[in-house]
This record gives sequence, C-alpha cells and structure tokens, in this order.
Amino acid sequence: MAEKSNKVLLNIRGLKVAYGGIQAVKGVDFEVREGELVSLIGSNGAGKTTTMKAITGTLSFNDGDIEYLGKSIKGRGAWDLVKQGLVMVPEGRGVFARMTITENLLMGAYTRNDKAGIAADVERMFTIFPRLRERKDQLAGTMSGGEQQMLAMGRALMSQPKVLLLDEPSMGLSPIMVDKIFEVVRDVYALGVTIVLVEQNASRALAIADRGYVMESGLVTMTGAGQELLSDPRVRAAYLGE
Repeated sequence: MAEKSNKVLLNIRGLKVAYGGIQAVKGVDFEVREGELVSLIGSNGAGKTTTMKAITGTLSFNDGDIEYLGKSIKGRGAWDLVKQGLVMVPEGRGVFARMTITENLLMGAYTRNDKAGIAADVERMFTIFPRLRERKDQLAGTMSGGEQQMLAMGRALMSQPKVLLLDEPSMGLSPIMVDKIFEVVRDVYALGVTIVLVEQNASRALAIADRGYVMESGLVTMTGAGQELLSDPRVRAAYLGE
C-alpha cells in the first residue's frame, strides 16, 4: 500500500451545480489527499452523484471550482480528465454489452498507446478479478450485475487512474456480491490508488474509509475520520437505522 501523503489531489471549493431548474449542489467543499479512501455518504437526492459528475467533467458546474493536481479543471472534458488520471466508474456500470470482457478492458486503455503495458495490465486485471478471466470471451451484457461491476472497475483501472471515483458500486447486488465488491475496493486501495467512494451502504463505506463526508440537500453537513463518523450517533440514526 502506498504511504499516505499530505498532497491534495482533489480540492473542491464552493461547488454549485444546477440542472433542470434544480440547484442540486449548493456550495460543497471537500478535499482528497493522495493515497486516501474517502467516502461520500448521504440519502438519495443529496447531490452525491451530481458532485461526482462535476468532478469528472460529465456535468458542468455554474459556480465554485474544482482543482485537480493543483490546477482548475473547470470546462475540461471527461476525455481529457481520463488522460490525466481522473476516472469514474458510474452508477449502473455502463459496460459495453455487445463486446467481450477482454474488449471492454481494452476500451479502458483507449487513451494509451503502450501495447506491452496494456497487455500486461489486462493480465493484471484477470489476477485482481479471477472471475473475469474465466469469462474473458463472454459478452459483457450476459454477465450478472456483480460481474459487470467488476468489469467496470477493471476497465477503469486499465486507464491507470491517479484518482478512482466509484459511484454506488454495490447498488442492486446480492449480499454475497456486495461482500466481494467491497473486498475488491479494499484490494484496489491497497495497490495505492486514491479512491472516492459514493455509497448508500453507509456502514460499509465508512468502515473502510480514511475520511468521510456526509451530504444532505446539496451541502456537506459533517466530516471526519471514517470510524469517527461510523460511531457518531447522528450518522447512526440517519443512515444506519439506529
């Protein structure tokens, strides 16, 4: 595992995002340091996914700023940000259904031209996700939801991200597959990849997080170490049903 540093990779300041006449994000501030796993929790409609889309350039923002590697990324497109190592696995996974698992993984490396390195990384993904190796020639659309989530994560890792944003990776999965996905998240984190995790399963997300942020109605209302938030009675009452 990479050692933690104080280097800030992502710095979100006063972020406001509106679309469809709704102010979904109302002035969010948070930061992500190199080597961290940061969890963003909150109920449906809190603005978590909107924030993630703004960070990765798939949704424009109307106020505030996002700095990545010390530079503003306002107005930069998703393709450019992927080349710079800022990559998201979206909610719903978004695999290429009519392509094989191997072809999906290769699509994750579309910004690269190092053939030997790409081939080595495909093999590495098969090591991280043994289930994908077993089905490497299978069409992605015929896989289970959990397998597709593994593939989406593997495809994102093929781009060699500096920061990996995961949006609801356990959504709609069986309890056994949820366990597997969180195991994989921990494994990827152990490789030294900085992770931002948006997850409705607040207890699981905070349990593995270095730090967490709680979002409510488009604002960050609480922040702290993952374990601190996990034991906070307000968080337990609101998100853990206690």
